[in-house]
Amino acid sequence: MQTIDDLQVAGQRVFVRADLNVPLDGETITDDGRIRAAVPTITRLADAGAKVIVASHLGRPKGAPEPKYSLAPVARRLGELLGRPVAFATDTVGDSAAATVASLGGGQVALLENLRFNPGETSKDDAERGAFADQLAALADAYVGDGFGAVHRRHASVYDLPARLPHAAGGLIATEVGVLRQLTDDVSRPYAVALGGAKVSDKLGVIAHLLERADRILIGGGMAYTFLKAQGHEVGDSLLQEDQIPAVQGYLEQAKERGVEFVLPVDVVATKEFPDLSTKAPVEASVVSADAIPAGLMGLDIGPETRKLYAAKLADAATVFWNGPMGVFEHPDLAEGTRAVAQALVDSSAFSVVGGGDSAAAVRILGFDEAAFGHISTGGGASLEYLEGKTLPGLAALED
Repeated sequence: MQTIDDLQVAGQRVFVRADLNVPLDGETITDDGRIRAAVPTITRLADAGAKVIVASHLGRPKGAPEPKYSLAPVARRLGELLGRPVAFATDTVGDSAAATVASLGGGQVALLENLRFNPGETSKDDAERGAFADQLAALADAYVGDGFGAVHRRHASVYDLPARLPHAAGGLIATEVGVLRQLTDDVSRPYAVALGGAKVSDKLGVIAHLLERADRILIGGGMAYTFLKAQGHEVGDSLLQEDQIPAVQGYLEQAKERGVEFVLPVDVVATKEFPDLSTKAPVEASVVSADAIPAGLMGLDIGPETRKLYAAKLADAATVFWNGPMGVFEHPDLAEGTRAVAQALVDSSAFSVVGGGDSAAAVRILGFDEAAFGHISTGGGASLEYLEGKTLPGLAALED
């Protein structure tokens, strides 16, 4: 895989596929972590005299412009972080994009509007996707893939465009791949994994893969209740994927056969209703045993004894991968489980990787110093698919 060092960029129009898919509250960016992660590669190219054309998606528009998904707020924040102006094109391949790119001088930066405003970006039809990639290619002389959070998508700007231009991996992708290789090849042991999030179905592939590699797997979040139910416990009104119980029982059996320690909650914080996350009004919660959650209550965080248990299980690890919050961390009354896991990683001497998505957001929202972790990934889904051993289209496109 070529890097930026292999490209001649001075005076060239360099298309950078970044991942600037940040959460917005209206036009306010609530977590700018992905923008900050894109800054080093953009800065390096601009300092080398490139005319830098940055592109990204944001949200899930349906192939047409939607004001709530505009990248205009991102352009403003990117300019602040770069310390240089960022011209903003109000379309992707139309008149504004052409004029904005034509106006760039060496060392200057532009951001195109949301790529997903064009149906060709996400089309499953190769010809439609390829036609959009042709239009994007006409704007540039070279391509740099640096949006790790999108490399598991077979999208025009991720998969088709690199084939049409001289291409290389940006610094962020190179770093992400290097870190993930440390979780799959030549791992320092003990290797502990903490998995959370809502649905166990989202994590089945990575659990299967990790059963061959990890020494210890800790389960939290909404997915924990399917595991508890699979062991025969009552889970009340907690989130449950009954159709996944046979698969979960199979994994628990495999873990026993392989000598992989599976650690489940021993107590949970439960409420009668899901909290209002817009007002964050205090919730009436109680701590109950994880093996007998009463009817009418739903578990929404791991309890205090589980927090201690999980901290102990992470303390002696040499490598830790964490993906998925332990509870509804967005609410202050239900964030302590996620905070405890994050703190355990901070306190540990292990090489710790936070696997993107909600886990990365939680680290920042809960006020942790990002530098205290070995690596915070910018791509939750991409990280999981890499660990599953899948071929990621965006990486494959950069390797040829």
